[in-house]
Amino acid sequence: MKALRIYAGPQARQHIAQNGLQPQDIAVVPGAAGGPKGLILGPLDRFIFGDWLAQSTHTVHLVGASIGAWRMATACLTDPVAAFQRLESDYIHQHFEVVPGQKRPSAQLVSEQFGESLKSFYGGRVQEVLQHPRYRLHIITSRGRHLLGREHKLRTPLGYLGAFLTNSVHRKAMGAWLERVVFSSQGAPLPFATSDYRTRQVTLTDANFQPALQASCSIPFALKAVHNIPGAPPGAYWDGGITDYHLHLNYAPDLIAACAGVAGSTGTFDTEKAGKADKSGRAGLVLYPHFQKAVVPGWLDKGLKWRHGATHFLDRMVLLAPDPQWVKTLPNGKLPDRSDFPRYGTDLQGRAKAWRAAASAGEQLAEEWRAWLARPELGSLGSL
Repeated sequence: MKALRIYAGPQARQHIAQNGLQPQDIAVVPGAAGGPKGLILGPLDRFIFGDWLAQSTHTVHLVGASIGAWRMATACLTDPVAAFQRLESDYIHQHFEVVPGQKRPSAQLVSEQFGESLKSFYGGRVQEVLQHPRYRLHIITSRGRHLLGREHKLRTPLGYLGAFLTNSVHRKAMGAWLERVVFSSQGAPLPFATSDYRTRQVTLTDANFQPALQASCSIPFALKAVHNIPGAPPGAYWDGGITDYHLHLNYAPDLIAACAGVAGSTGTFDTEKAGKADKSGRAGLVLYPHFQKAVVPGWLDKGLKWRHGATHFLDRMVLLAPDPQWVKTLPNGKLPDRSDFPRYGTDLQGRAKAWRAAASAGEQLAEEWRAWLARPELGSLGSL
């Protein structure tokens, strides 16, 4: 059974039809929120960052939220293959003790242990991430506003209720409760437009790298918010997936070109030139290893199916995802997810075995992607 499904937006498909797909065509790689689901992408990550993209020398922007931010930061380490292998192992074997009489570990305990794991993972290596010669990292977080400006046992649930209700009416209206704050390395410009949602950008530094990354992974009520991140506006910061669950962002060609340094004769960025390929052969495409076809805008949009379809934001995207029928062959007939924590309870070995099996099965995704790159077949490309 085939494991990999490949989808392309109309502009990406046109480029592939005319030129195939080369590493230098990729300008942006997003990494979605989704917790344990990201384990299925480990082999793809190791191939893409350890082999394929390593064949080029151009700048690539890595945009991540939650586990996706952890993955994209890992890609910036000196030996990404070994780093991704450790990330997979650390994530699979994470375990949080539950106090007798409680159904789940406290948010305080989970946050403390997760913070220590990040210190261990990136200890002494933050500059490798921040000063990567080619990759520009963008970590997405969600900053609370007004009622959500500080974490509080009563104000926070009320604030998220307000966010849920306003988001149900209009996604942009949720900006009254939460804003997107992006921490970017080396002062890099954003490779996407921000008119869709209230947004701030902050320079990523040694002082704020860990709190920003922890905040991006801090699921409300499961972990504590991270407050007052150095260099950023004061307040409470939560999981980047709340505002940008699957990074359904406006990857605008002129902004991608700006990030790549594609300028017109007047010194301004040439949208027409950016929409094709520049003289160096770079097409400014978005390569998205994902765990499903749908690119859901925000975490609160999960149940709003009418927001799950593709928009022109994804016109330049090539999306890689596991075939839903293949997913049914994995342990428990699904991707690893957070429901496995209560499913297995204290059976750490059982959960780790199931997750290892799913992660190992992901090798088929990487092998099929490698084979397709060697001989691209337009007939196998689905449409976004």
